[in-house]
Amino acid sequence: MRLVSFEHSGRATFGAVVGAGSTWSPDAAVVDLGARLSCPDLRALLAAGEPALAQARDLAERAAASPGSADLAASDVVLSRPIPFPEKIVCVGVNYAERNEEYKDASERPKYPSLFMRAPDSLVAHGASILRPPESEQLDYEGEIAIVIGKAGRRIPAERAREHVAGLTIMNEGTIRDWLRHGKFNVTQGKNFAASGAIGPWIVTGDECPAFDDMTLSTRVNGEVRQHDSTRRMMFPLAELVRYISTFMVLKPGDVIATGTPTGAGARFDPPRWLVPGDTVEVEVPGIGVLRNTVDDEFA
Repeated sequence: MRLVSFEHSGRATFGAVVGAGSTWSPDAAVVDLGARLSCPDLRALLAAGEPALAQARDLAERAAASPGSADLAASDVVLSRPIPFPEKIVCVGVNYAERNEEYKDASERPKYPSLFMRAPDSLVAHGASILRPPESEQLDYEGEIAIVIGKAGRRIPAERAREHVAGLTIMNEGTIRDWLRHGKFNVTQGKNFAASGAIGPWIVTGDECPAFDDMTLSTRVNGEVRQHDSTRRMMFPLAELVRYISTFMVLKPGDVIATGTPTGAGARFDPPRWLVPGDTVEVEVPGIGVLRNTVDDEFA
C-alpha cells in the first residue's frame, strides 16, 4: 500500500494511492482515508497499528479493483510530506563504505553510525521546489532511503526491527555544503536550511517493501545518473540503524530515519557540481518509487 498526505480544497488529509506505477502521475487516483477512517492524520493511522492499517488496505484494494471508484484524481491534490510533522528526523552520515573513503582522511571503518537531526520544514514534498538560499551557491543533493517507524519501541533488537517499521520512503537529503563547516563538531546548519531537501512521494508499507538489504538507489540530475548503489554495501544496515538509534531514544510512529547516501554527491566532483535553478533531481528506488523535484532560488 502506498500512503500519502495531501491537501485538497484547503483541507489537509491523507490517503492511499491506487492505479499508479512507480511514479506519482496523472494516472494515479487517491482513496481519501482521512474522510473514511477515524484517524486525524497519517501518523495517527500508523500509531493505531495493524487493525487500522488493515481497514485502510481493504479500502485501497476495493478501489483498485473497481477503476473510477477512488475519491480523487492525482491532479486534484497537492502532495505534502508523507508524515507532515514527524517528531524526529534522524539522519545517518557516511553509511556506504565508499563514502568513508571519499573523505581521504585514512580513517578506519567507523564502529558506530554518525547521526544528526533535521527539522521537518527543511524538506519539501514530491513535486515541490527545492530552494537554493541566498547565503550560498553550494546546494547539493543526497539521495537516500528513509525508514518510517510504525510501532513505538526502545532497545529494539535488530532481528525485530522490521516489526517496528511502517514502511519506506525516499529522501533527497539536500545540503548547503559550506555551512556544514561553520561549527567544529556539528553539521546542523548545513542540513537544515528551509526547503533545502525533499521527501516522498509516499510511504510504501512494510508488507510491500523490497528486502531491506537488497535495494538499489539511483540519483539523477537532469537525467544524468550521479549516484547508484545498493543497500547490500551499507556499513550499518537498516535493521542495525533501528537497533542502535532505539538504544538511546524512543522511536515513535511517524519518526523518520534517513539511512545515508552513496558516493557521487556534487561536492565530490572536481570542480564541484552544485545544483542551480532549473535543475531536476530524481531519486529512484525500485519497489518504492521516484522522488522528483526541481530547484529554484529562494528569492527568485
